[in-house]
Amino acid sequence: MFLSALPFFVLILWSAMFWKFAYNTFAVPAMFVGFHCARCCNAKIREGIKGRKRVFAELTNRLQTARPLEKTAWFHFTSVGEFEQAKPLIEAIYAETRIVLTFFSPSVAPNAQSYPYADAAVYLPLDTPRNAERLIRLIDPSLIVFSKFDIWPNLIWKASKHGIPIIVVAGTLHAESKRLSGFAKPFFRSVHRHIRVHCAISEADAARFQELCSPEHEIVVTGDTRYEQVYRRAVSVASDAEFFSGQGNLKRPILIAGSTYTEDERVLLPAYELLRANAQENYPHLILVPHEPTPERIKEIRGHLMRERLAHLCFSELTPEVDLSAVDVLIVDSVGLLAKLYALADIAFVGGSFRGSVHNVMEPAAMAKPVIFGPTIQNAHEASLLVDRGGAKLVRTAQALADAIIVWLEDADTRKVAGNIGKQLIEENLGAVARTLVHLREFV
Repeated sequence: MFLSALPFFVLILWSAMFWKFAYNTFAVPAMFVGFHCARCCNAKIREGIKGRKRVFAELTNRLQTARPLEKTAWFHFTSVGEFEQAKPLIEAIYAETRIVLTFFSPSVAPNAQSYPYADAAVYLPLDTPRNAERLIRLIDPSLIVFSKFDIWPNLIWKASKHGIPIIVVAGTLHAESKRLSGFAKPFFRSVHRHIRVHCAISEADAARFQELCSPEHEIVVTGDTRYEQVYRRAVSVASDAEFFSGQGNLKRPILIAGSTYTEDERVLLPAYELLRANAQENYPHLILVPHEPTPERIKEIRGHLMRERLAHLCFSELTPEVDLSAVDVLIVDSVGLLAKLYALADIAFVGGSFRGSVHNVMEPAAMAKPVIFGPTIQNAHEASLLVDRGGAKLVRTAQALADAIIVWLEDADTRKVAGNIGKQLIEENLGAVARTLVHLREFV
């Protein structure tokens, strides 16, 4: 029996060695060259490269002053959304567990590095075997937690070699994922086979993770931990508080466009012009919240609005003397206001979906606001649930966007029903944190 099984184990060993060789010989150098070539024309990539230069020194300094606890949980996430999914889990175990955070995107760096529930927070360096080994020896984790899908092979392989348990939380793997393609699947099987538990957000995601794992791997449906985060934030926002000057002058309906990119605005702003032309005096005020309100982006938006002769103002320009009733578009050139602004909305448009992936649709839904977004939503399971139930509308053109807004503007009852559907969906999905903590607490 041993001899008959020997070829199978040899095949597994050869396959693992082949994929490690291929990844480290081709993929890792390609990533290094790609990042350094792209930095000349991408400020975020330049910022990320700069932030990674002193990772090990910064981490060493932070860990020297970290709380002297027996267990350490290492959480990794790529950007803001995945950090939000990890937060309720981190806060639940913080009292008895040292917390180390690593992240990929510069957009989440300020939030992660100032987060009060982290003992250390640094960029994840390039995924080389040497870097992975140094991180593991330095952090000495009792558990490594990956939020959603940002999984790095060398880190997984090295952690497995050291016997460190690995868990994926709020795991998603959409049907079009390249990880499930014919060539990529064997490689990702060589990675996912080392992950102890996959906590998936839905049955469909669990089934797709199963394609990358053997039957003995633990794959459980725990739900999305972000539901708790957005619900807690929604109930803490006072919808009737006047938090900016002149807010009381917004007598027409309010359309909030949150986390928008240029690609979203190419659809949104023509749709708004259609509303202004066709809805007569009942067209809405538009409060436009760019995803990154840099001076360049604000200049770009203002240039378009001036060409279209839309009366507009920036949030930073508001004074008690300003009459907002005459303003069509209020451009929010500050950060950290979106949750409060959604509370004012009659209708919410969520950006990102005309660029590559929709942003947080849960936040306005939790506040009982009807939601509209574009076609790219495969990254957000909750977006498709909202559409299926009638709490949101998916549009592909400016005309379709204008039509969707008009329907909800003209029928307050239908608008209220759609908003309540979204809020109910959020409430139904609470509990993911408790279900996920069951698996984390086995190790910490």
